[in-house]
Amino acid sequence: MQVGSLDDVDQGVYHCRAVLHIHGSGRTLSLPQNLTAWALASAWRGVALCPLAGTVVVTGRTADGEVTALDDDLAEHVQAVADTVREMLARWRRRPPVSDEAAIGELLAYAARDVASSR
Repeated sequence: MQVGSLDDVDQGVYHCRAVLHIHGSGRTLSLPQNLTAWALASAWRGVALCPLAGTVVVTGRTADGEVTALDDDLAEHVQAVADTVREMLARWRRRPPVSDEAAIGELLAYAARDVASSR
C-alpha cells in the first residue's frame, strides 16, 4: 500500500507498531501545524518533538516494517488524543493559556494520559 507519493511523504516511526505518514514538505510549504499528530507522536515517544505540519495518516507497522492496519489499542490512542486536542483548542478559545509553554505542557500531559489510560 502506498500513501501519497514518495516525493511528498515522509514516514515517522514514533511507536514500534505504527507509522505516521507525514507531508514531506509540510513545514517548508507553511502548512498548518498538526497538533493532534504532534501530541500523539510526542506522547508515544515521551518527549516534546518538533512540530508536524499538514495532513498526517497513521497506519500500523509489522515487525518487518511493512504498512498494515492499525491495531485497535493504537487506534484508541489516536482517537483519544484527537478528542483531547479538539477539547483543548475549544477551551483555549474561551480562555487562552498564559503562555505557549503552558499550552504545550498542558497538551502533552493530557496526551500522555490518553495514551497511558488506553493501553
